[in-house]
Amino acid sequence: MIPFEGPVLVTGTDTGVGKTVTTAGLAAALIRQGRSVDVVKIAQTGDDDDAAEITRLSGAPARALASYPDPLAPFAAARRSGLPLLKLAEVADTVLDSRAEVVLLEGAGGLLVQLGQDGWTARDLAVELGCPAVVVVRAGLGTLNHTALTLEALERRGIEAAVVIGSWPRDLGIAEYENLTDLPGDRLGWIPEDAAKLDPEAFRLAASEWFLLPEPGSRP
Repeated sequence: MIPFEGPVLVTGTDTGVGKTVTTAGLAAALIRQGRSVDVVKIAQTGDDDDAAEITRLSGAPARALASYPDPLAPFAAARRSGLPLLKLAEVADTVLDSRAEVVLLEGAGGLLVQLGQDGWTARDLAVELGCPAVVVVRAGLGTLNHTALTLEALERRGIEAAVVIGSWPRDLGIAEYENLTDLPGDRLGWIPEDAAKLDPEAFRLAASEWFLLPEPGSRP
């Protein structure tokens, strides 16, 4: 059982670590538990449509609160486009208005990327909502430092967090194998490499298994 109620921030150590497929996996697993789920992409930039991809894979309703054309951090993308910046209080109110049992909030980039007016970040939103965070991380070399820094930044603001490996490779290298033991934080799960290429029905059936963990240090 995934132990979430209310809003949950899905953030990451960086861009491209697998936040969208992790959000979709969590949504699919929660739906299989009989929970109602709403998904909010805080800000979308560039040509991708993360909200549509989450809905395609998981079946959960998903929407983006803002969309900017340039593939940049939201603050810079909004400035270049002349489109309005998101306001922290309005985003929090939108989340709290949801009637779903769990609201998954996918950030953009890493934890401290500026998302809206006055430079507020995903961490600021988690503080405003009093919600926990899921930190999506890489499996390979470099992830230990990036994960530790992100978890420390959350802990400094009193935000509870768990870690998900966003893309677990089929072929393990020595770094990935050792990181199973050394990765900091409470482990919530891992997403297999190329999970987004699965047929949506197969994705939804498999998703619950990605968050059922064996003993620490064992191979997924």
